[in-house]
Amino acid sequence: MAEERFKILLAEDDLNLGILLVDYLDSEGYYIKLCKDGEQALKTYHNNQFDLCLLDVMMPKMDGFSLAKAIRLQDNKIPILFITAKSLKEDKLKGYGLGADDYITKPFDEEELLCKIKAVIRRLPVIDDGTIEIVSIGTYRFDYSNQSLTLDNKSKRMTEKESEILQYLYNHRNKLVKREQVLKDILGENDYFLGRSLDVFITKIRKYLKEDPEISIENVFGVGFILNVPLP
Repeated sequence: MAEERFKILLAEDDLNLGILLVDYLDSEGYYIKLCKDGEQALKTYHNNQFDLCLLDVMMPKMDGFSLAKAIRLQDNKIPILFITAKSLKEDKLKGYGLGADDYITKPFDEEELLCKIKAVIRRLPVIDDGTIEIVSIGTYRFDYSNQSLTLDNKSKRMTEKESEILQYLYNHRNKLVKREQVLKDILGENDYFLGRSLDVFITKIRKYLKEDPEISIENVFGVGFILNVPLP
């Protein structure tokens, strides 16, 4: 059973599918608010608090990508899962560029969707258990909560995915993390095109950290990555 009344905004113009998902996820302990188009979903989002957004890509009045972009202007941390009839890599890359946490392609099994939702929930940062969210990485200060990297009082705002990847590498600093595990834990699946996206993220993070020569993200060919940082 899911956590008590975890709130999900569902934007889906196929009302038959929407009603089925509401019924199924409600039976699993989630609170679901169904909206039939993007404009209604955005208005509902502004007037309520949700823990996760489940957005169909192709919708009338406002598509899922535009809706996600509008939601990100209000909250850059809420998890977003896209429901799509397309499996084109361009759509996936566009979605991840907007901060998507995962995708599910129609037609799909309800249990598959539930597994993806649970996987996203497991990746949510824990804030109230004493976890330190501001850490030192060499001469940098990394603030995961605010997605910022600071050096000499100059801060760089990172994207959500960049922050998640850097946090993941930091949590396993000076240890080899396997490429496929990073893909599954951060991007949701081990996929060739997502792997290309991961390489882009890693390249950007290397540039952010280049001012400290004692820090490096080592690429172990065919295996994974190591964030090398000085020992205290």
